[in-house]
Amino acid sequence: MSTESLETRLSDDLKTAMRAKDTLARDTIRGIKTALTMEKTSNSGGGLDEKKELAVLQRLKKQRTEAAEIFREQGRLDLAEPEEAQLAVIMTYLPEMMEGDALKAALQVIVDQIQPAGPQDFGRVMGAASKALSGKADNKQVAAMLKGMIS
Repeated sequence: MSTESLETRLSDDLKTAMRAKDTLARDTIRGIKTALTMEKTSNSGGGLDEKKELAVLQRLKKQRTEAAEIFREQGRLDLAEPEEAQLAVIMTYLPEMMEGDALKAALQVIVDQIQPAGPQDFGRVMGAASKALSGKADNKQVAAMLKGMIS
């Protein structure tokens, strides 16, 4: 998805949410647009490429996930539920994440290429995996799976 298509999709979805009086979607989409604009302007005049867009969306996803977890731990469901609802809206703009066998197969290719000598090479393998699977897999899952594969 290119920058223009994401911006167009966000604008169209914002109009739809406003027509439907869906305040949650409206506010979440506005937040996404604001984060993208902030990233664009802090990027010293350069535009956003797909990688940077994805990084912004991943950051927003992480913020909502962490906030919801903290609120749930504190027993504040009234605050956790809106965060989770916003997370669901943000997830619609992220690509499908790799999990299970597909992730394991992709990691196996990376491990076969690097051929680590043991757990001491975890950092090298994790770096390559993070770069190769950026935006396609959760780094926590990647790290957990790699630890099992390398040791």
